[in-house]
Amino acid sequence: ILHVEKSKFQDVLVFESKTYGNVLVLDGVIQVTERDEFSYQEMITHPALFSHPNPERVLVIGGGDGGVLREIIKHPQVKEAVLCDIDEAVIRVSKKYLPGMSISYADPKVSVHIGDGFDFLQNKKEYFDVIITDSSDPVGPAESLYQSRYYELMRDALRDGGIVSTQGECQWLHLPLIKEVLTFARKLFPVAEYAYTTIPTYPSGQIGFILCSKDASTNFKEPLRRMTPEQEFKLFKYYNSEIHRAAFVLPNFTRQAIATESDKDTSA
Repeated sequence: ILHVEKSKFQDVLVFESKTYGNVLVLDGVIQVTERDEFSYQEMITHPALFSHPNPERVLVIGGGDGGVLREIIKHPQVKEAVLCDIDEAVIRVSKKYLPGMSISYADPKVSVHIGDGFDFLQNKKEYFDVIITDSSDPVGPAESLYQSRYYELMRDALRDGGIVSTQGECQWLHLPLIKEVLTFARKLFPVAEYAYTTIPTYPSGQIGFILCSKDASTNFKEPLRRMTPEQEFKLFKYYNSEIHRAAFVLPNFTRQAIATESDKDTSA
């Protein structure tokens, strides 16, 4: 065990694993490990950013380990990357024990705001191009981030054509929750989709993402911008433009559960 503390909001633990490197645990739930964090960080970030024509201002809610920030600043279009996390302890501990992720805090484009994402968004109207919510599960500090009001706040904080990407839970474990979130997201945004990635550390070896766009013409399933295969190999360990497309290909049980009424009509 490398670090234990009780912050104002949660229990924070870091331990070293023989096979997974340093592991960050919040309230008893593993958040990231050095071995496989890249899959999650890259896939919550790049399908959203590569679906936006020019993502200059990007906000991360949560994500205190710095991993999502590290991915955001790989896009040369980004001029401003803001992180808002409720718990300074996560940022402080990550800077010490997760240097591969928290290296992003040194970038001059990055600014940090310690506080509640809800409050932060209420003061930002039509400002960001992309908002990424890298939250823990919907219990404890992150509970409010899975509600309709929060998606409304994100929508209002986005400029025209803005995009949202949020931690969207696992299709094997949380299908009713995924359906519920997509149902209200579709009322607030003209486009809302579910994608997923594989990651050994998380329950069932998978985690999903909910992506929404204010632009009705957004097609998340096809990257709007792309890099050369050489650039992809240099910058990413998981993401590439083919994985981007594949992330939206869902098994039938998930498709059925989250289908919109018009989807059901066309398949009838």
